[in-house]
Amino acid sequence: MIEVFFILAYAIIVAAFVRSKTHLRLHTRLEVLLLASAALAVGLYALTQRMTQGLGATTHLSDSFPWGIWISVDLCGIALASGGFILAGIVHLFRVHRLEPILRPTVLTAFIAYQLVAAILVLDLGRPLRFWHPLVMWQHHSVMFEITLCLALYTVVLALEFSPVLFEYLGFHRAVEALQKMTLPVVMAGVILSTLHQSSFGSLFLIVPQKLSPYWYTPILPILFLLSAVCAGLGVALLECVLFERAAGGERLDAGIVPMLARWTSRALMLYVIVRLTDLLVRGSWRAVFQHPWLDASLAVEIIAGSLLPALWLGRIAKRNAHQAAAAAVTVLGGVVWHRLNVSWFGLIPASGVFYVPSWLEIAITLALVMIGILVFIAAAQLLPVFPRR
Repeated sequence: MIEVFFILAYAIIVAAFVRSKTHLRLHTRLEVLLLASAALAVGLYALTQRMTQGLGATTHLSDSFPWGIWISVDLCGIALASGGFILAGIVHLFRVHRLEPILRPTVLTAFIAYQLVAAILVLDLGRPLRFWHPLVMWQHHSVMFEITLCLALYTVVLALEFSPVLFEYLGFHRAVEALQKMTLPVVMAGVILSTLHQSSFGSLFLIVPQKLSPYWYTPILPILFLLSAVCAGLGVALLECVLFERAAGGERLDAGIVPMLARWTSRALMLYVIVRLTDLLVRGSWRAVFQHPWLDASLAVEIIAGSLLPALWLGRIAKRNAHQAAAAAVTVLGGVVWHRLNVSWFGLIPASGVFYVPSWLEIAITLALVMIGILVFIAAAQLLPVFPRR
């Protein structure tokens, strides 16, 4: 059943992509679709193996290392999707309406990301057909239950936030007006739910103090996850600015938007770096230096290359140039992703005694789902009024 849905969704996307008006020539679009089709075919085979053979036969997970690439991808995806609640809160709660033109593509990005995260979470279950159990069998003392409930509810919030775009396309103007009246309470609910589950993903790793490296295990891990999600959300907003100007047919944003977002992102990153370094010093984590040199290097990449340097870059140079700001934003997102990988993957390797490397089936499924997400965004941007029309 999942495979059939996979194929139908892809067929619709292909039709929309080939027929759409875009600056890409037809043969270029066909080449892109050929690569996407190859990734889909391999991913579909891997998905079939996963559903029929189980986790043990298709992944390199074990009792010593039960969480692998799919959990890491989920953590990264949720962080990168934080632009939805960050930008919605800035526009509707703080009334910074200058950012409203990039709100729709940002919410669309978040909505697609949450669907992909949900799909990967289902695949990562030992019995995926029981994915609905947490919704009716509540374990209110469990962090996982809180995350599951918040993810489900926030997905509904994102659907409500994006539905005016669909209804506008269909010509249901009364529905658009009704949904616009609900905007403020919906956005408030989204900000609350996102704050809860963004930090709770960090809480998941508070139960493994003996397994996680002292570089990343800390009682304030939920706070670090939330702060880094804010940085990622602002970074996504910067990227959306560049994407908007390319897709909006010459329409340009307010000249002060990029410097403003660059300044906010720089300050958020500096706050994150200060909290991160203070925590490392207070806990005496520096004593772990040279025990595992590759972890030392990974920590340096995360803090210096992924946080400190882009903070300085955005604060001094990038805010004057949109393309430099976009490049700096990519570096910010890379730093957040690297932090998530350190917590959920690399930092667990020394204590587990297992050097986990995902199987090709795990990688194939992941790449296929990411490809589907990219194509869904392209198709939606072409068909729906996500960006202003030429």
